[in-house]
Amino acid sequence: MEEKLSRQQALDLLRQYNKEPFHIQHALTVEGVMDWYARELGYGDDAPFWAMVGLLHDIDFEQWPEEHCKKAPELLESAGCSPEFIHAVCSHGYGLCSDVEPTHQMEKVLFAADELTGLIGAAARMRPSKSVSDMEVSSLKKKFKDKKFAAGCSRDVISQGAERLGWSLEGLMEKTILAMRSCEERINQEMAQLQ
Repeated sequence: MEEKLSRQQALDLLRQYNKEPFHIQHALTVEGVMDWYARELGYGDDAPFWAMVGLLHDIDFEQWPEEHCKKAPELLESAGCSPEFIHAVCSHGYGLCSDVEPTHQMEKVLFAADELTGLIGAAARMRPSKSVSDMEVSSLKKKFKDKKFAAGCSRDVISQGAERLGWSLEGLMEKTILAMRSCEERINQEMAQLQ
């Protein structure tokens, strides 16, 4: 698994279609989480590919929310991305806005972790520390059960994602918190430079 784009080119591409700091931060978070998962699950050689898919997974969302995962292939193809890369990006919207099923382990991780990073991020912003560094799975589970909290984060997708991976919901939460801890400081620095 290899992609022709450098990280800087991918970042430039992301910023060409995404201006909102929230969307850029989400993309950087999913990039970092996917990189961590690749290494954690024994796909270290493919970590740059996993990370880049994470970085560009929502490339079309800000400008074309009604065409999410439908506009992405055109944007990614024109940037020279491989069919394999485009398939991976589109698979994260399976059942919601895409009929591309996540089949590869990386696609299953992206499907599961994307929504969950949103929930974890929202929960972190409510903490005194404003960080995932001191977040426990037990407090995240309470937020998960509260359907009004971060209502835009689909609990069904998160649960289906854990199921597709053959993991418990708690296991997925624990791993994703660790993944977000691994990249939180770097993302904060990067976001500060983008301001």
